[in-house]
Amino acid sequence: MTATYKIESDWGAGFVASVTIKNNGSTPITGWRVNWTWGGNQQISSSWNAGLTSSGRAVTAVNLNYNGTIPPGGSTSFGFQGTYSGTNAVPTLTASAS
Repeated sequence: MTATYKIESDWGAGFVASVTIKNNGSTPITGWRVNWTWGGNQQISSSWNAGLTSSGRAVTAVNLNYNGTIPPGGSTSFGFQGTYSGTNAVPTLTASAS
């Protein structure tokens, strides 16, 4: 399983990003979790297609009841809007089955 982060838009003090989770395995995934740690002072203000929780700079995203199953070769995605000041570096994501 892999997770790919993409900044869809950035206007200097805020941004919209998406994360795509892909099942590279040979069996279906029935639940997923994506973790990352911000390198700066990013804050998430809203999200869609995932349950997001934050603790300090650490963020955890988990599937919702309608998008937890991913067939082999398939993918799903979620997104969020956030704010920041300074730099908005792309974080390193860790994806796992839950």
